[in-house]
This record gives sequence, structure tokens and C-alpha cells, in this order.
Amino acid sequence: MAELSIARKKGHELSLARVGKEFGVADRAVTVLSDIGFDVRPGEFLSIVGASGCGKSTLLRLILGLDTVYDGEIRVGGERVLRPGADRAIVFQEHRLLPWLTAEANVAVALRRSPLSKAERREKVAGLLHLVGLDHAAQAYPAQLSGGMAQRVAIARALVSDPRLLLLDEPLGALDALTRLRLQDELKRIVADEGITTVLVTHDVEEAVYLGNRVIVMQPNPGRIAEIVPISESYARDRSDPFFIARRDEILTQLGVGHSTVKGLSEVEARIDAA
Repeated sequence: MAELSIARKKGHELSLARVGKEFGVADRAVTVLSDIGFDVRPGEFLSIVGASGCGKSTLLRLILGLDTVYDGEIRVGGERVLRPGADRAIVFQEHRLLPWLTAEANVAVALRRSPLSKAERREKVAGLLHLVGLDHAAQAYPAQLSGGMAQRVAIARALVSDPRLLLLDEPLGALDALTRLRLQDELKRIVADEGITTVLVTHDVEEAVYLGNRVIVMQPNPGRIAEIVPISESYARDRSDPFFIARRDEILTQLGVGHSTVKGLSEVEARIDAA
């Protein structure tokens, strides 16, 4: 895996140790997460994939601090997570923009408690809209935006408060295929430019491999880590690269989906080395 340029990263380290979560269902405890442990380096992009019901979104809620009743320990920037904090932000599958506000005002909502002056807020919001390529749509309302544009506004809103950890819960899942591919490139660029530690939950294995420095594969009943797959930047940008395909198929095999079209990464490496 390519080394991250830590010097330019401003993201926090994320650390989970022996994390477990139970819910009460019909007078009995149901284990949703069991013995979850991993570390995410500052500036790293971690993808998490798994079947529905394996606890991926529950895990994001714990990291965000929306649910603080769990076993084990979660630390962000060395501090134990006890509540939501300004150092963390999340983007959901639905953009959740306020329909009566413009794109500019929707982004500015995240700064309502900021000590910045009005002029500084306007400048900051304008900078984020520029970052996501929506300078021209600042005065548009959500109903006037395409799905991809609305989701980019949601990303700008999440970034405007300068979080050190960005959580993404299927943020591109509701978009059409072409828009989704374009926004994957945009998201990869934005996260790299900002240097934010990022955790993505997705059902799309190819998206997970394309965006992530590593991919965590989860299994359900209870939700647990099956494998952590490293992804090299040397091939992650080319979906037709044999290494990319091998990693994708390795993860699909872990998830029990279909048959691998490439018989393992080692065979691909051997063929290339022999060429």
C-alpha cells in the first residue's frame, strides 16, 4: 500500500478496540457488533463493505457519538468518543438539505455556532462550494439541483466546519450510475485535497476498492470483521487493472457473491512477474 503523505494531512487518527454493540429486541439482547477493532491513520481513506444487517451504519453512529452505549473503546484523535463533536462530520445517502434554503445557505447552516464573522463565513462557504464545483449554483434551491449536485452541497456542508474525521454512509447510493462514477472521482479528489481521515460505508465493492486505501469486509450475525484488504494507489485508479479486478473479486468472494473471474491476486502477480 502506498504510504500516505502524513505531513500534509490534517485528519485525526481513529482507533477502535474490542467494540461490541447489543440491542434489546422482544425482551432479549441481540448482538449487532462483536469484537470490532481497527486503526485508521491520519489522512487515510477506509472503506467498509458488507451485507445489509452486518452493523456498518451502526458502527458509524458509534464513531460519530450518536450512540454511546457500547462495549470496548473508540478514540478519535486520541480522545475517547463520549458524544458528538465538531471534529466529526457525516454525509448520508439522502442529502438532507433544507428545501427552503439555497445551496449557499444550506452550507452556512453548519457554521451557525461558529465564532467567525459574517464576512468570514461567506468566504468559507464560497470556498467550499468552489471545492465541490458549485460556484454557479450557490443561489439555487435543492429542488433546482440534480441529485449529484445536491449531494455535493451536502459534502460541502459536512466539510465547512473543518472536521478531522469524515464519515460517509452510502453517500452515492441513490444516484444513477454515471453520476455515481463522476462523484467517486470528485470525492476522491476532495478528500485527498483536504487531507481528512475518511470512513466510507458502501454496498458497492468496486466503489470501496476505488476510493479506499484499505477495505474492511464485514460479516453479519453478529457484525464482525472478516478481512482487511490493503489497496495500492498504483492500481486503484484503473478499474481495468488486473490487480484492481483481483482485489474486487477477492472481496466479492469473502461476501459469497458469484465466482471470481480472477483466481486470486497471487496468480495475477505471478503472470505479470513472468511476462
